[in-house]
Amino acid sequence: MRISIFSTLFLLVILSCSGGDDPITPPDDFTAELSASPLSLSFTKDGGNQQVSISSNTTWNVSSSESWCQSTIQTSKGNADINIIADANNVESERVATLTITAADVADVTISVTQEQKEADTTTTDPDFIAPDNTDMRDLTSLELSQLMGAGWNLGNTLEALVVNGENLSGGETSWGNPMASQLLIDSVKAAGFNSVRIPVAWSHKLVNETTYEIKEEWKQRVEEVVNYVLSNDMYAIINVHWDGGWSDHPDYAHQDEINKKLDALWRQIAVYFRDYDDHLLFAGTNEVHVEGDYGNPSSENVEVQNSFNQTFVDAVRATGGRNHYRHLVVQGYNTNIDHTVNHFTLPEDEIENRQFVEVHFYDPYDFTLQTDGNYHTQWGKDFVGGDVSNWGQEAWVDEAFGKMKTNFVDQGIPVILGEYGANRRSTLNSGLEEHLAARVYYLEYVTHAAVSNNMVPFYWDNGNDSNTTMAIFNRNTGAQTDKRAVQAIINGAN
Repeated sequence: MRISIFSTLFLLVILSCSGGDDPITPPDDFTAELSASPLSLSFTKDGGNQQVSISSNTTWNVSSSESWCQSTIQTSKGNADINIIADANNVESERVATLTITAADVADVTISVTQEQKEADTTTTDPDFIAPDNTDMRDLTSLELSQLMGAGWNLGNTLEALVVNGENLSGGETSWGNPMASQLLIDSVKAAGFNSVRIPVAWSHKLVNETTYEIKEEWKQRVEEVVNYVLSNDMYAIINVHWDGGWSDHPDYAHQDEINKKLDALWRQIAVYFRDYDDHLLFAGTNEVHVEGDYGNPSSENVEVQNSFNQTFVDAVRATGGRNHYRHLVVQGYNTNIDHTVNHFTLPEDEIENRQFVEVHFYDPYDFTLQTDGNYHTQWGKDFVGGDVSNWGQEAWVDEAFGKMKTNFVDQGIPVILGEYGANRRSTLNSGLEEHLAARVYYLEYVTHAAVSNNMVPFYWDNGNDSNTTMAIFNRNTGAQTDKRAVQAIINGAN
């Protein structure tokens, strides 16, 4: 085709007037528009892509708040369909992102994006583990559970009874003079008004293998039988590793690994055996761990190592899965001493929140509650001032001690088990017997009431043997109350 010179010149004039690459200025009445649909996206854990339609008459940009969620187009103009791509979620929690579409002279458009969490990884090489199961495990924090437990009673000097002969352990349930526990006994405890039973247990004298710490099957079955005496009454039960010959009374670096190894082995077996029980059964890791024979202030080494025992216990139970993933656990302060607990206790890390109690014991003043020789005292409290009353450990002392537990633990959402308390009944005093018995009743009611008032769960220590100096309040053979005044004092204090 031939083009005339005139036509060529005309074309050049037109192109020069167009301004080359300069942008075209929109008309004065132009209004920018921007919208998108949908405004929310939801992805499965596997990720993928979804489409968003953008309507606009101007240039727009897309940005994302999270790297795992991106648009295939970042900048364009006019109407367009864009793909939003989400990566697979590799964490066990839901995640969210925000897509923001921006354009000049118009409000931003935001699109909310959510993605479901990755499924919990239940595959494990741990032979003790099964998938977590919350069947019959109520959605209660330990603090909420504590309000249901009521007055507690100890089946003392029974399942933890053993005889130490050098390094050899022997004996069993009756070796400290008490008969075997029975359904009749626990029924009587329930009828008296108690709602929880702490069952101290020793395990080391019932091992198949001293190296692997394998527990004899018949002993686990017997402990279970006693646990069922309690649970059949719709009560709460606590089982523990109680003294057990004293192997844990070495909270030092030299013994730390050895003790943690044994504690882990015992609790994995106990936890697996009792795994299918509901939340009326609680586990408590240890009892009164301290340097043997030393009741003074612990060293930093002592408390660090004892805290590690608590962590080992929690880890061992949780490692078994099932209902134990949700079970309420009881961990102890150093020697279960209130001041040591307040000053040195560290709550173990736990994969489930708010399922731990802390345990302390209380036998103050010692010269009234436990001392059997020397200058012990037979009376306690304001009503007996001027009599045979100790010069320390009276009502204000109780209030202050329990107040510390409330301030430092209960008020922080950590419930407290008062695992043991009580006072000996000195029934053959030459004089002042009635004053002693009355003071003891007053003591038991006051301490119980002070514990409950500070939201602690009190467990009276009953050692069973009904002798001159005893804390027994039930006949272990018949279930009859051997000290009705003491029983009533405890129940009154708890209500």
